[in-house]
Amino acid sequence: MGTYARLNRRLADGVFFLLLTIILLLAGWLSARWERVWDWTTSARNTLHPATLDLIATLDQPVQITLFMNRHQSQARWIESLLARYRAAGLRLVSRYVDPQIAPDQARAAGISQPGQALIAYGNRREVLNQLNESSLTAALARLSRRRKPWIVFLEGHGERRLEGAAPGDLSRFAQHLREQGYRLQTLDLLEQQQIPDNTDLLVLSMPFISLFPGEAEQLIEYVKAGGNLLWFMDPGPLNGLEPLADFLGIHPLPGILVDANVRRLNIEDPSIALIPADSDPHWTQGLGPVLLPGTRAYRPLADPRWEVETPLKTLENSWNETGPIQGVVRRDAEKGEEPGPLAVALFLHRPRDRGEQRLVLLGDGDFLSNASLSQGGNGTLGLRLVRWLTTPEGAEIAPRKAVEDRALQLTDTARIFLGIGALVVLPLLFASLGLLIRWRRRRIP
Repeated sequence: MGTYARLNRRLADGVFFLLLTIILLLAGWLSARWERVWDWTTSARNTLHPATLDLIATLDQPVQITLFMNRHQSQARWIESLLARYRAAGLRLVSRYVDPQIAPDQARAAGISQPGQALIAYGNRREVLNQLNESSLTAALARLSRRRKPWIVFLEGHGERRLEGAAPGDLSRFAQHLREQGYRLQTLDLLEQQQIPDNTDLLVLSMPFISLFPGEAEQLIEYVKAGGNLLWFMDPGPLNGLEPLADFLGIHPLPGILVDANVRRLNIEDPSIALIPADSDPHWTQGLGPVLLPGTRAYRPLADPRWEVETPLKTLENSWNETGPIQGVVRRDAEKGEEPGPLAVALFLHRPRDRGEQRLVLLGDGDFLSNASLSQGGNGTLGLRLVRWLTTPEGAEIAPRKAVEDRALQLTDTARIFLGIGALVVLPLLFASLGLLIRWRRRRIP
């Protein structure tokens, strides 16, 4: 009987190890064919930015990347993990390595001047990158995929936000992002140049500090009549000569400044900052952080039959257009024309024309793209999506911000307590119990 039990035990151990080996082989086979990744980093540095996913969806040709480095160095392993995320997102991407020390002729022919550079090819276009990361690669793909570089013209000369200014309210940081995307930028003073260039793909207006002359407003109206695309940052306050354009478009902003009690959830005490929640719209805010609009105005619905109108950017409830001073306790007063939210902070106008579709966006705030506010929440990403929609019919794509590396594992006090109890008490007790159970079972076998 003892010999028979020992044979059964050996047979059971053999079957166990055989099954364990089969399970491990199957797990390896499955992991080689289906990959599932969980990104637990605070900055989501192992997840592609929504802007990158937007761009990948628009690419209709394969991408070839030639990396001029030794494929066995540590940098190459990191790059391969980055490229794997692009492939998993649906990009047809082929990569190869060329060691510039072994093949210097190939490096010179590709315009490579130092090891570590990469040659990106899309269709018949090429670009060399000195450093390869998600931000630089996505920006390069955006430039290479654009068949024509659109011209964006910014109206200046009346105290508007300066395109190259470094002041908090200027737009130089946003302008740099546009250039990285391959857009060509130009400023326009209608007093010096009497006509808006015919090749303008998008005209950008911010509120003037000095009133425009009547002839200048008429030129803007003629530009819209001719089918030009327009992005107008209509900040609260007087229009200073832009009234004829607003009347022509039939725009009726609500009086006052929009206040929003919902910003308290973000620990923001200033109620004059309006909140557009993340993922509130499947196209414009999908995958973004909250959009914060400081000192914005809201709009009444536009019922002009010449335009198709959309209002995808709206505040939440518990917001309204405040017509009085914003200090102390602020409450909505319906008798003063203060309307409750949700309220539209932007109007999207579009209509067919001979060459595609004419598109206009009127925003109640331009501060959210200023140097001071561009990096807050999803502001910069939304701004670039707006420009993309206004200049091309395909959709929105942007070069993402560089990911911020995690410096430390941040745990709440409750998580620390559970982690400490698990490591110091639960796991030792579990292992001790398993050991006692195994010892007890072995003693019972004769």
